[in-house]
Amino acid sequence: MSDIQVRFATLKDAADVAQLHLIAAMTLYESQVPFEHWAATPMPKRVSYWKEAFEFGEPQVMVAVEDEVIVGIVGYDRSRDPKTPNTTGEIWAIYVDPDRIGQGIGLALWDAARKGLVDEGCTDVTVWLPLRNERTLRFHDLAGFKREMNTARTVPMGDARVEEVRLKRALG
Repeated sequence: MSDIQVRFATLKDAADVAQLHLIAAMTLYESQVPFEHWAATPMPKRVSYWKEAFEFGEPQVMVAVEDEVIVGIVGYDRSRDPKTPNTTGEIWAIYVDPDRIGQGIGLALWDAARKGLVDEGCTDVTVWLPLRNERTLRFHDLAGFKREMNTARTVPMGDARVEEVRLKRALG
């Protein structure tokens, strides 16, 4: 096992985070979302989005770093879902370099986000995941998340539609 460090993202990380997010998202949604969707947003706009997130802390973003290379990202904050108690957090995004999946990076990111949410006073956490990605669902199942009944939704991604389900777990 290599030495993975998890820390808060900084403005100088924005280009690397944007690139990793794009590659990991394209892999995650590979069979569901056409390449044209990803190509429609130029990289400078992606970098700008991440800089804004880092600057305003919405979501809070942490990166997993190995040998000064960003190999994973997690964004978390309070739940964005309507009618959710203020004590419910949400993993907004968690992505690992596709070549590094299965090496403990996702777990390190999840642990850091969990600690951050607990420090913010959250008692529960949710995450929205694509139904057609068994690997991602399995990771969250192993991390103690349970699927919430009647939470399936369809999310448009360009011309594609992605079916998602919400999972939840206690933070205690």
